[in-house]
Amino acid sequence: MGLDSTAQGRHRCIMPHDHSTPGHALLPPEPELRVKALETLLVGKGLVDPAALDAIVDQMQNHVGPRAGARVIARAWTDDAFRARILADAMPDLIDMGLTGAQGEHVVVVENTPEVHNVVVCTLCSCYPWPLLGVPPAWYKSDAYRARVVREPRGVLAEFGLNLPSEQAVRVWDSTAEIRYLVLPMRPDGTEGLDTDALEAWVTRNAMIGTGLPQAPA
Repeated sequence: MGLDSTAQGRHRCIMPHDHSTPGHALLPPEPELRVKALETLLVGKGLVDPAALDAIVDQMQNHVGPRAGARVIARAWTDDAFRARILADAMPDLIDMGLTGAQGEHVVVVENTPEVHNVVVCTLCSCYPWPLLGVPPAWYKSDAYRARVVREPRGVLAEFGLNLPSEQAVRVWDSTAEIRYLVLPMRPDGTEGLDTDALEAWVTRNAMIGTGLPQAPA
């Protein structure tokens, strides 16, 4: 669901994994501490192999995303027909590219324009397109980001170093268990001569969430 920056309403997304049961009150408040506590508990009970867990995290961080999402964005910048298709319905092409699965069953692509800048959040949990972007950053799961980006998106974006023109509206998209969002950022000026492979290096994870813009590779 998209919310303009002037909107006061909040969209509640009901997740199968809403953390509303009393047991969650016993866990540390910060996401990193929660994960560490659960990992320690599961490893101690012999239910999880630490090496296997490390391999899964490495796969998600360095091989699945966010480079997979960058590949989609770079192709959209260079292929108008592909761009039109994913804006209308991204899933057929994402399935063909092998970029779907758990946490990415239904992805909607929203396009930045000079008139509108899009930013993504999950206000009640941390729904995120893992097959495209990999492991969500800690700040995406934080209570502060989830609460504030709906109320004061320009202020939050400014804290990321993103100061948007006053005439460009900000639209906040609230992910749910059914729908994840991927931001299609505007192609940077000066990249007209680059091919798709070169353009991928410009696409940052934050640009695909909406808290940043594409950047020239170091």
